[in-house]
Amino acid sequence: MFLLLSALPICVEADTNALPALAPAYGELPPTFWEQHESTVIVAGFAFLAVAFLFLRGLLRPETKVILPPEVVAREAMTRLLRQPEDGKRLSEVSQILRGYVVTAFELPPGEVTTTEFCTAVAGHEKIGPALAKAISEFLRECDRRKFSTAPAAAPLDAATGALELVALAEKRRAELRGQTPAEK
Repeated sequence: MFLLLSALPICVEADTNALPALAPAYGELPPTFWEQHESTVIVAGFAFLAVAFLFLRGLLRPETKVILPPEVVAREAMTRLLRQPEDGKRLSEVSQILRGYVVTAFELPPGEVTTTEFCTAVAGHEKIGPALAKAISEFLRECDRRKFSTAPAAAPLDAATGALELVALAEKRRAELRGQTPAEK
């Protein structure tokens, strides 16, 4: 028994030093989503940013304005004034539309000038020509006379129609100028 008791502590000591075989609690960890799809996520992210940028750029882009020729703008404005009563305000509008047309169509310097200054500039401009310059000057002076007159006019001027006729004459003159060769100019 003694032998048995003396062997017991040796066995106990031997058992405490020996470790049991360890097995992993879980299997091998698989690669993460990022590890598996890193390049795809990066490429898709840049593609999404590019598409979003192009979409917002197109959405926020200012509208392109259609630039109408000066004769179209003048005709549309005059047509709106055809059926309105002819008073000082309408005469002023007609003369301003005609002036704007002449400045744009014949490339005169822009600015606010009196009728006399405008008529002088028109008369001295070679593209307009003397006949058209005279007609425009007479029309604008008649508009001013009626606009600032205290006495009522005997007959209406029919300013919108007269201005439309002047626009047609000016377009005819511009067509003549375009038809000339550079040597003829």
